[in-house]
Amino acid sequence: MTASTPASPSPSSNPLLDFGALPLFDQIRPENVAPAITQLLADADQALSTVTAPEFPANWQQLAATLDVATEKLGRAWGAVGHLKSVCDTPELRAAYNAMLPAVSDFWTRLGADERLYAKYKAIDASSLNAEQQQALKNALRGFVLSGAELQGAARERYAAIQERMAELTQKFSENALDATDTWAYYARLEELRGVPQDVIDAARAAAETDGKQGYKLTLKIPSYLPVMQFADSSALRQKLYRAYNTRASEQAEGDAVKYDNSAVMAEILALRQEEAALLGFTSFAEVSLVPKMADRPDEVIGFLRDLASKARPYAEKDVADLREFAATELKLHDPQPWDWPYISEKLKEARYAFSEQEVKQYFPAPKVLAGLFKIVENLFDVSIRRDHAPVWHDSVEFYRLERNGVLVGQFYLDPPARQGKRGGAWMDDVRARWVRPDDGSLQTPVAHLVCNFAEGVGGKPPLLTHDDVITLFHETGHGLHHMLTQVNEHDVSGISGVEWDAVELPSQFMENFCWEWSVLRDMTAHVDTGEPLPRELYERMLAARNFQSGMQTLRQVEFALFDMLLHSQNPAPTDVMPLLHAVRQEVAVILPPEWNRMAHTFSHIFAGGYSAGYYSYKWAEVLSADAYAAFEETAAFDGTPDPATARRFREEILERGGSRPAMESFKAFRGRTPSIEALLRHQGMAEPA
Repeated sequence: MTASTPASPSPSSNPLLDFGALPLFDQIRPENVAPAITQLLADADQALSTVTAPEFPANWQQLAATLDVATEKLGRAWGAVGHLKSVCDTPELRAAYNAMLPAVSDFWTRLGADERLYAKYKAIDASSLNAEQQQALKNALRGFVLSGAELQGAARERYAAIQERMAELTQKFSENALDATDTWAYYARLEELRGVPQDVIDAARAAAETDGKQGYKLTLKIPSYLPVMQFADSSALRQKLYRAYNTRASEQAEGDAVKYDNSAVMAEILALRQEEAALLGFTSFAEVSLVPKMADRPDEVIGFLRDLASKARPYAEKDVADLREFAATELKLHDPQPWDWPYISEKLKEARYAFSEQEVKQYFPAPKVLAGLFKIVENLFDVSIRRDHAPVWHDSVEFYRLERNGVLVGQFYLDPPARQGKRGGAWMDDVRARWVRPDDGSLQTPVAHLVCNFAEGVGGKPPLLTHDDVITLFHETGHGLHHMLTQVNEHDVSGISGVEWDAVELPSQFMENFCWEWSVLRDMTAHVDTGEPLPRELYERMLAARNFQSGMQTLRQVEFALFDMLLHSQNPAPTDVMPLLHAVRQEVAVILPPEWNRMAHTFSHIFAGGYSAGYYSYKWAEVLSADAYAAFEETAAFDGTPDPATARRFREEILERGGSRPAMESFKAFRGRTPSIEALLRHQGMAEPA
């Protein structure tokens, strides 16, 4: 700071400037944001000036001690603000965030494109570094190139302007999606809810009472929306919700909600991405996106997706034929509409496998599920998990610590329920990374957020999770374990940092498999009323239904991924995404949605969530995760208990290594070979008979 810089709040008065043990989430207020971030930006700018001075040595450790320490503090504080905006958004917090967003974006853009800093890193003697640092240096040099550090003059200025505008646009996309979801509500009559599970009806009634309204409040949040689509006997009610849900944030939205239309935002995002690619010397943004990933070229990804689609199509066509026949013969629905398919699917599953999601849900009270999850994690990865204490942003948030032999390994926040102001979906995010700090030599342990959107408990009962909810919880925990169990000491390649984007889903998808193992389920189920564990007979029916409609589900994911990759491969970028989406659906889908369906307008993964030209990563990583899990199947005990040696090898070669080496090297170190798609096809019931 210079003498002329205005005095900023001290750490004691501004919680965002307190870098003690954990963020002071209960104290952070919108008015803290501007002064804290302004202070941290000034500190980071000063650090950048220091390390880029001619006399500053091109030394990894000294660069880290000055620059990385300053930027890590900025990242942690800004991360806390962004996290709060995701889990408890308010107009005041949103305004505070948006006010500082341009300055934060400008700093990171300047940092990534600073040719003086780039030269300093290029001058580092790589042979003086350990293996972790060498990988981090390699990533950093690649990052400089992709951040425009080799651009000059007007091109450099334009690149910076694009980054600032992109930050604003992706934020606006997220806000529109959230607001379009939050503002819609329908107060149904009880007779309209025939067929809907009682706990969902009870929650809808309580929500209406909270609003001071009559009836039963239905929303577009998944815990409300999905059960109506699956169970409501009223096709008219399903149609109402389907239309509202699938036209969110688009020009097709109802009434005043059209103000949240993302069409123009999407067009500008795509145009700017294409312009950025051209500045960097690439034909398309898809090419830029793939530089740091496992896949090499867009056509390689497109070929992978189309090959997977061809393998899945016969199974998907059989799925649709089964649905049509059942709808006609059993439900007297001879011309099913788009809002009928989830209902038909649920009825067919009940008829074919003699169970429903509602029946299964009674055996998955959240506390019991959590205890079972923790038990399998403890047994697999040689850790203990116990409750811990930390300031939190909502009274439903829990905090835990992982230890091994009494030594702290990592900590995490768990925020399970859906609520107003919380964006939809589920995610893991880092609070801080494992790092042997260069300023004081101390070991900084990793901390993670695990965020879901489950229904809350009603009538004094604990929250009940669907089996899909359980799978989601295991998935996000897998991401969390990847972040927390790392033994890498260089923060840019520890945990999930530096892991190729198309490999980062490996641990999360791997963990999902345990949700189908009897040895796990018997310890994590207890009927909410009787306390009885999940009956083996019901488990067998669930298992039989595991691959129900796996062909359709695979094509659905391929549709999203192919749309994403083709969209970002187009040059020039399209001003309207719908023609391409229609073409992809014609190629891939076995059930075509209505023309007015605007799924893309809330496709936050690719327009605001880092998966642009990267959504294929889910299927790509699923090949890795299925093959990795096959190693556990091959070595499991007779009762299905995982082999400790295999679990240890997975922990040491995959989880603990983080991004310190290429993902393919880690996979081969664990599996002893390159990955095969056969395990994925077998797991999803799409393998050819032997």
